[in-house]
Amino acid sequence: MARTKRYGVAASGRWWDEEDNRRLPSGEVHAWERGMNETVCGLSLHRSQLSRFPGVDWTDVLPESGGAADAVRRVCPRCAAAAGRGRAGDRPRRRHIDPRP
Repeated sequence: MARTKRYGVAASGRWWDEEDNRRLPSGEVHAWERGMNETVCGLSLHRSQLSRFPGVDWTDVLPESGGAADAVRRVCPRCAAAAGRGRAGDRPRRRHIDPRP
């Protein structure tokens, strides 16, 4: 059985949450695979000056989650599509249960 990928977050800014006592992403956020030096959409973390947030899951920065999305201004649409979040109102993906040979 295949494991689902868990994406971390890379962001253009950061802020300190007094309640949780940890730093959280702000500004523009991108999905990032742990162990890689680039985002899912292909931006280099170093050249784009993005900060990594390995303790924050990708699903927490989505605005509809309400988790760590307080200071998030923009979610990268290419990363959102690759990491599994489509636009609001999209139909679910087609699933081929028994494809023809």
